Amino acid sequence: MQVTTTNGSEIVEGQLRECYGRVVYTHKTHEKCADLLLDRHKLIKLLQVILSALVTGGILATLSEIWGTVATVVSAILSTALLALNAYTKDYDLGEIAQKHRQASADIWLLREKYLNLLTDLRAGNASVEKVCNARDGLLSELHAVYAGAPSTNYKAYKKAQEALKSLEDMTLSDKEIDAFLPKELKRTC
Repeated sequence: MQVTTTNGSEIVEGQLRECYGRVVYTHKTHEKCADLLLDRHKLIKLLQVILSALVTGGILATLSEIWGTVATVVSAILSTALLALNAYTKDYDLGEIAQKHRQASADIWLLREKYLNLLTDLRAGNASVEKVCNARDGLLSELHAVYAGAPSTNYKAYKKAQEALKSLEDMTLSDKEIDAFLPKELKRTC
């Protein structure tokens, strides 16, 4: 069994690559979560308008002798559905939550680019391992602050992010997967 030795620079680079890959996924997941919430928000708003129009039409139809009883029952059912939909959206502003995901995504994007810069500086020899480690530790604190203020994502958003990034494994990032996100000068595989 052959043991290969790895220098400190390679170890730090490996850790940075893993962090970079995770941040790429988190960034894309927040983007997808915002997209999903905005789609749901638009659908709910559309349903509210349609139900309001149908309830109003039903109430007007109750004035008719022919449709009066049927219109009253249909209006009551539609009005109840509208009430339920309005109650759901009263304390749960999907648009606001989507905006929080967009903000988290923007904040994470900046950190993603900082990780990429560190990887580039390390590979190019523009920074010592010690300087890169200090910057990495600072990024960890910044990332923690963003995560602490960010809304939770969900599995559906993660799956959409994974699909968008053409990955098939849960948060297990091979060199090939990370290389798909990196410029050719930072790639490890062909």
